[in-house]
This record gives sequence, C-alpha cells and structure tokens, in this order.
Amino acid sequence: MTFMQRGIVWVVDDDSSIRWVLERALAGAGLTCTTFENGAEVLEALASKTPDVLLSDIRMPGMDGLALLKQIKQRHPMLPVIIMTAHSDLDAAVSAYQQGAFDYLPKPFDIDEAVALVERAISHYQEQQQPRNIQLNGPTTDIIGEAPAMQDVFRIIGRLSRSSISVLINGESGTGKELVAHALHRHSPRAKAPFIALNMAAIPKDLIESELFGHEKGAFTGANTIRQGRFEQADGGTLFLDEIGDMPLDVQTRLLRVLADGQFYRVGGYAPVKVDVRIIAATHQNLEQRVQEGKFREDLFHRLNVIRVHLPPLRERREDIPRLARHFLQVAARELGVEAKLLHPETEAALTRLAWPGNVRQLENTCRWLTVMAAGQEVLIQDLPGELFESTVAESTSQMQPDSWATLLAQWADRALRSGHQNLLSEAQPELERTLLTTALRHTQGHKQEAARLLGWGRNTLTRKLKELGME
Repeated sequence: MTFMQRGIVWVVDDDSSIRWVLERALAGAGLTCTTFENGAEVLEALASKTPDVLLSDIRMPGMDGLALLKQIKQRHPMLPVIIMTAHSDLDAAVSAYQQGAFDYLPKPFDIDEAVALVERAISHYQEQQQPRNIQLNGPTTDIIGEAPAMQDVFRIIGRLSRSSISVLINGESGTGKELVAHALHRHSPRAKAPFIALNMAAIPKDLIESELFGHEKGAFTGANTIRQGRFEQADGGTLFLDEIGDMPLDVQTRLLRVLADGQFYRVGGYAPVKVDVRIIAATHQNLEQRVQEGKFREDLFHRLNVIRVHLPPLRERREDIPRLARHFLQVAARELGVEAKLLHPETEAALTRLAWPGNVRQLENTCRWLTVMAAGQEVLIQDLPGELFESTVAESTSQMQPDSWATLLAQWADRALRSGHQNLLSEAQPELERTLLTTALRHTQGHKQEAARLLGWGRNTLTRKLKELGME
C-alpha cells in the first residue's frame, strides 16, 4: 500500500484570523502551510514554486477567488484549488466548482473537516503526478485502455471521484469489473477506509446472509462467537457486491432495508447495527430481464442503478490488445523473476484478431502461460496455445457452409473493386499464404516439414515463403 506524502498547502485570505487558524491546524496535521493576504502574492510565488493544494477565499480585495482560480488553471491546470465561501456565496462557489475548483469549503467550517478536505486534495494531486493508468493497491493490476469505450469508463471514474453514490458495473466475465470497483473506491472520499468485496455466486445461499450481516453467538449451530459481517467490516468505506444478480430474493429484501435505513440486525440479533457504507455492485447478467422474470427486486435494482458503468468485452476494444499483452508479459516476468517476452509483429496481429471469450482475464492468463512455455525470447505464432484459435474458429465458423470462405472472398473482392482498389491479387495472396502457413504450423506444433506436407509444398518452398512473409 502506498501512503500520501505530507504536502505543501497555501492559504490566501484577507482575514488574518482565518489564516492563523488554518495555519495552526494544518501544521498540527503535519502539513507545511504558507499564507498570503491576496491573489497577487500567490501568483508571484507561483513563478518559482508550486504547492500541493491552494485554499482561497472567494471574496478578497483586488483579485477575488474566481479570478485567481482562472489564472491558476491556466498556469497549473492540475493544481487543486479549494474555494472558501460564506453560505450566502454558495452560487459563486458552485460556479467556481464548475470552472475547475477541487471543492468548496463553506464558512464557518469545522476545522477537522477542513484538514480532511485538504488531505484529500493533496492525495488526489499526488496521484495525478503518477503515470496516467489508474493504479490499484493490492494484488490487482492496472486498468489500461485507449479505446473510446474505456476512455468513457475513465471519465466516469473521474467524475465520481468526489462522490459516494451507488454504482452498478455490468460487463461480461473477465472484463475487469472488480478493477473498476477498486478504482472507484480509491479515487473517492472513502479511499482511506476499507474496501470489502463479496462474490454472491461464490457463497452457498444459506451462508450469504451471515456473510453480509454477521451473526450473534448461538444464532445457529456452529455460531460459537459473535461475528462481524461484511457490512460492519466495510463501515466508512466501500462494499463491493460482485455478481449481485445471484443474490437470493430474501437477502435482496434485507439489502434494500440497509440501503434505505443505514442499519441492520445481525443474524440472531435484536440490537440494530448502524453503518455508513457505499455500495458498488457488479453483474454479467441482464438485471432488467431478471426483474421482468421476478428474480430480482425492481426497487433494489433502481437503488443500485444510480450510476451505471458498462465494461466492453475485449473483442470490442481490439486496439487495446497489443498494449495489454505487453503489459501482462511484463507483469508475469516480474512475478516469475525472468526477462519479459517480446511479441513478434505477426503474433501481435494474431492476438488482435482472436475472439477472447474470456476477455482481459483470458489474455492475462495467456501471457502468463507464454512467459513459462514459449521457447524463445520472442513469442511466435506457433508458440500460442492451440485452444485460442479453436475458440475463434468455432465462433467465426459455426454458421458457415463449407464453401463460405470462397463466398466471403468474392464479397470482399467485389467491395474492393467497386471502391476503386487495384492490384487485388498482390494484396490478397500474401495474406492468404500467411493465414494458411499460420494454421498449418499451429496444427503441427511448429514442425516445418510436416506443415509443408499439409500445404502440398516442399520444405524449401515453405522456408522461402516464411522468409518472404517475414514469419521467420
């Protein structure tokens, strides 16, 4: 786990008593604080140094807080600015927030809340200085994505960074739903509190209630002590309920009450337990359909579905596959203490064309397998496990007739000619030969002489073709 470095705070306010109180409180929290009387002094100081966060009053003689905010965002767009305002200035504070302020602090403020807000801003700023992939604590990996659909996910995580609102994540198995849940937690006001995960599909139905809400001593056979449930463990933080669609209906009813009242009873208990927990739920199922079938409560669905994040399957973000593969090869190499494998360009292209029914998780496991099993430092197509191609072929040919390849080729040629393409044969023939070579080598586990026999070539012809096509 990484901890926030103690930060540098600048405070600008024309009221000396406010400056004095904040300086004492921030110093007491181990932060370095410098105070200024007006915005002009701040801009002059910014010419030579930069703080981790700036607290600015909104009403000051000369340059007011909004004008100062505008100047700072032009020079240092990532620097978090907290606007201090009286309650009567709330509209102006909201306007400042819309213009890029990190948050606003209404006067009079609770000093402990002010310090906590400053520390949160510092943590946010220091994280922004790290590499742009969303980094996660624990054994999880990074969220990587340049595809438009993944950029949408990143934007949602950013917009929710100051919120504790409920989120529903949906996507196929292996798309990274728990990674997104971790990111939503880490980039939230609850980041320093626990993140507790529970998979509904992995727990026997008769134990789910006890897992979620805990139990009292003697509540049932084997309950020899009081046990906290996941809600209590997550108090103040985030509870991630994976595969929420598999939650039994009676437990759904109890969950709905907790979301409505903020309290529950342990199994066998009579005293209410109050908790403050953010719920992030995830599913690979169509919950709307589950509601229509009577298998999921409609009122609970609407409670959870405040913000929805959709994770695309890997086949819909193929442009991310090469970068993901290189990343996973590096991760596997670090885990195993070996040099990272490199992907031959043809191998990289082949990975991009595959179906990946297991999505990112399948790609990660494949890269771990290649790190152990690939013979050379460079991964060739024949090094790839055969089942990858089998799943792709099964998916793409399940509806094809024996002569479908010729039909598809004719359709491609017709489209190309109508769009003005020329030299079709010189364009198509190398790709045809490359595809046949790749398939034959896979079927023979890389044995060239046997692959040449399958193709009706001599060994020398196959060797020459491999060289011509850059497949050696």
